Amino acid sequence: MANEPIRIIGLDPGLRRTGWGVIAAEGSRLRWIAHGVVTPPEAASFAERLVHLLDHVGAVCAAHGCEEAAVEEVFVNVNPSSTLKLGHARAAVMLAPAKAGLAVAEYSPNLIKKAVVGAGHADKSQIAFMVKRLLPAAGEVKADAADALAVAITHAQLRKRNLLEAMHRGAA
Repeated sequence: MANEPIRIIGLDPGLRRTGWGVIAAEGSRLRWIAHGVVTPPEAASFAERLVHLLDHVGAVCAAHGCEEAAVEEVFVNVNPSSTLKLGHARAAVMLAPAKAGLAVAEYSPNLIKKAVVGAGHADKSQIAFMVKRLLPAAGEVKADAADALAVAITHAQLRKRNLLEAMHRGAA
């Protein structure tokens, strides 16, 4: 059926804290399923932290029956080393749903803010406020998980457009 709800996991990657949020999208209706944060052990080596992210995000995808995934794109920090490490964390976070066979979409931070708040330069409190309004069943959501839910909301809003564009490219 075309109107079956689709489960989307939104991911806000980070080496210390990776936010995740799962929603069900049925047309323009959104329903909160779950959210949380994956926190690798600080004492673990860099490689072990990446494996932790890969394993735990994969487990979340499986536990909640996710069918599509969306990840926030990396923004460039002033510190190139930090940007590179964030890129590694993002890769581990992207690989988890991809390994499970999910399509993984990517969205820029400004696009996510614009889709959820209406302004491309919204702050974290504005994002959390709008996530709470759009998904009241989620309750109070901390910043990392709120950002991840915002990624999932953005994907739910834009996925039809993305599917149509992909179909158009395939026909050309």
